[in-house]
Amino acid sequence: MSNLSAYEPLLSPLRYDFGPGEVTPGYIAVSPDDRYEKNTETGLSYGFAHPERVYGRERSAMYSHINRTDQIVTATDHLQSSFCIPLGTSFITDLPNGTYQIQMTIGDEQAATHTIIKCGAGKLMLPPVDTLPGQFVSKLFTVPVIEHQLQLHISGKAPRLNAVEITAVPQALTLFIAGDSTVTDQKQGGAPYAGWGQMLPARFKHDVCVNNYAVSGRSSKSFIDEGRLAVIADQIKAGDFLCIQFGHNDEKHDPARGTEPFTTFKEYLLQYIEVARTKGATPILITPVSRRYFDADGVLIDTHGDYIVAIKELATEQQIPLIDLAQQTKVLFESLGEEQSKSLFVWLHPGEYLNFPDGMEDNTHFQEQGAIEVAGLVAESIRALAIQPLVMYLR
Repeated sequence: MSNLSAYEPLLSPLRYDFGPGEVTPGYIAVSPDDRYEKNTETGLSYGFAHPERVYGRERSAMYSHINRTDQIVTATDHLQSSFCIPLGTSFITDLPNGTYQIQMTIGDEQAATHTIIKCGAGKLMLPPVDTLPGQFVSKLFTVPVIEHQLQLHISGKAPRLNAVEITAVPQALTLFIAGDSTVTDQKQGGAPYAGWGQMLPARFKHDVCVNNYAVSGRSSKSFIDEGRLAVIADQIKAGDFLCIQFGHNDEKHDPARGTEPFTTFKEYLLQYIEVARTKGATPILITPVSRRYFDADGVLIDTHGDYIVAIKELATEQQIPLIDLAQQTKVLFESLGEEQSKSLFVWLHPGEYLNFPDGMEDNTHFQEQGAIEVAGLVAESIRALAIQPLVMYLR
């Protein structure tokens, strides 16, 4: 525990040293047995969600090197010699709400490593991190904290967690996302469901924070009526970006969500554009991803109709960037074909996933590989459109 508070600004970097043995000066020690337990009386809480899935190793007594006087000495850098091995669990720490740059040290003197890093329920922050024996890397990414808690989920074939340094970066360029279930950070209990916005952070360098406010079941109308655009408006600043993808739920005959393509739909979308422009940010319109419905000739059936036309018209009228994700996903799904494209969607056999014991056949929503593919389409569209300065921060 620490005397820091999750509700006070983080004025200096917060550093954690993982593994057994002596702690590095200036760092907070985290052992494999430290369990996260909320304790507002003693200050900042931190630890692992499931320490029973975490192992620790101290290499300092196990390897040595020869110095210039030919004396054998043991390694002294505790951030390298000692580490935790989290097998599919999260390191959790309380933090004030805000934007943070995370620096992670990963490696092992003796073994090759393979580490996957996500935030929260499944936001992919980096491509998989691989190191060779004796190689140590420092990886950076930027993440929003909105509920006074940072969760770093660590998994992989041979994961390592040596050290974490957390620094507040309130002026970081932020890419906000407003959208629906095809975009949202899907909840852990919904696995293998995944939205493309969930996988987008891994496409950017650490200079960009992807803040995904997309929520399942929302339309351009209901998102605003529930006050969600107002939350974005309170945070977005000059130089930021706002990606807007709606349509799936606007098409439904539901008074709370339904809109008409060339009237109310465009009117609601215009509110998002105006929020961004008022704050000096750049709006980006995105056509809704295609659903997986093929005709007898293997051609994807358009289920969005005039909603796509309306988005394109509005982008032209307002002279703002347009990412035609409907067309790009159509090309992707058709290239894979009717059968192989199932691998991108939540098409599950009975008994394949605990959350869906009876299986699932969903032609709208993605599982992780599908979300990764679509996030790649978004990133490449930003590159092709040369959206400045966002394009400069793509990996």
